Amino acid sequence: MKRKLISAIGVAGMMISLAACGGDNGDGGDKAGANGYAGETLTVWVMDGSSPDQWQKDVQTAFEKKTKAKVKFEVQQWNGIQQKLTTALSEENPPDVFEIGNTQTPAYAKTGGLADLADLKTEIGADWTASLNESSIFEGKQYAAPWYFANRVVLYNKKVWADAGIKDTPKTRDEFYADLKQIGEKTDAEPIYLPGQNWYHFVGLTIGEGVQLVKEQDGKYVSNLDDPKVAAAMETYKKFQALSKAPKDKDEATPQQGEVFGKGNVGAFIGMGWEAGIAIKANPKIEKEIGYFTIPGATADKPEGVFLGGSNLAVAAGSKKQDLAKEFLKIALSDKYEGELAKLNGVIPNKEALQSNLKGNVVAEAAAPAAAGGGTTPLIPEWAAVENAPNPVKTYMTAVLNGKSPAEAAKQVEDEFNKRLAQQQ
Repeated sequence: MKRKLISAIGVAGMMISLAACGGDNGDGGDKAGANGYAGETLTVWVMDGSSPDQWQKDVQTAFEKKTKAKVKFEVQQWNGIQQKLTTALSEENPPDVFEIGNTQTPAYAKTGGLADLADLKTEIGADWTASLNESSIFEGKQYAAPWYFANRVVLYNKKVWADAGIKDTPKTRDEFYADLKQIGEKTDAEPIYLPGQNWYHFVGLTIGEGVQLVKEQDGKYVSNLDDPKVAAAMETYKKFQALSKAPKDKDEATPQQGEVFGKGNVGAFIGMGWEAGIAIKANPKIEKEIGYFTIPGATADKPEGVFLGGSNLAVAAGSKKQDLAKEFLKIALSDKYEGELAKLNGVIPNKEALQSNLKGNVVAEAAAPAAAGGGTTPLIPEWAAVENAPNPVKTYMTAVLNGKSPAEAAKQVEDEFNKRLAQQQ
């Protein structure tokens, strides 16, 4: 997740101030001898925008009090981080602890760059939300720890919905569709802006159907786009996209859907909370009209499936300070400091019990209910090549929206999809 997640939410005025929160404070625990780890310094890489200065200061104070060691935070830029981290992990003195994108974790685990954190999971991770922890596991082993997450919500124009006579937000997928149709019938607004290649939302729909985009066949991964459940997800997408004037062959960034929504004549769009900042920058007057709700699922008791973007924390397999690194993680991921991060940044914490820290942040409150049922793209190292442009999943979506059956569209991209999955990692 990138800095714009934090900065744009701030623009929209959705942050709330830090307050004390309950739970394990992370300050206790035994020391390693009378002087703990005195004289040692732990190096921690965090990404730009991920951890506020206040959080770093508080964690540093608790860590140094508990261990007698120092901690050095080094802020990294997202651009080029994969190559930089790959190089660092192969050197003699890698960062001891580092932030890693949740979908990137399997690739680093496969290469042997990550330390096994099974003992940490046993000690502090019994109640980590399973869907959030899934990306930290590779081939049955715990190679990272879930840190923070975010997912898509519905951003809607309150005035447009009121003009259509809609008094409440929908709780089911059918109610959502009916409300959008009502907007189309009773106003001049475009009911929903949904470009044909908003593929992360499509991935969410497949997660809701309980299906992955790849399958294992004869010892290798191949396309699973021909699965009937994938087709069902695509049909849901097609139904809603038919209410939109958005191009069928473009994604949500071409043009930026927040800018389109900012013009004030769109009922809703599906996006990240920070995209409200894009709309507000384009048209400051729209800020008071923006509302948020959880993407409704097939039934009221279960939100729609969503793609979970976020970060894990890992320990370098080559670190000479793995015990000290785990002491850091016990503090950073404790209820006190995990809750503080959630409150400061408006991100979903790694356990449901800490979601109370999101109270008052309207975006986070809309996103949180879907987290438990969320997921990611396939957590295999081979997946990375699939996302390179032109992404075959996007090609598949556009083909269906332009009239091909899901089966025909799946067949159209199958060879390219499988070719990418077969690339050497």
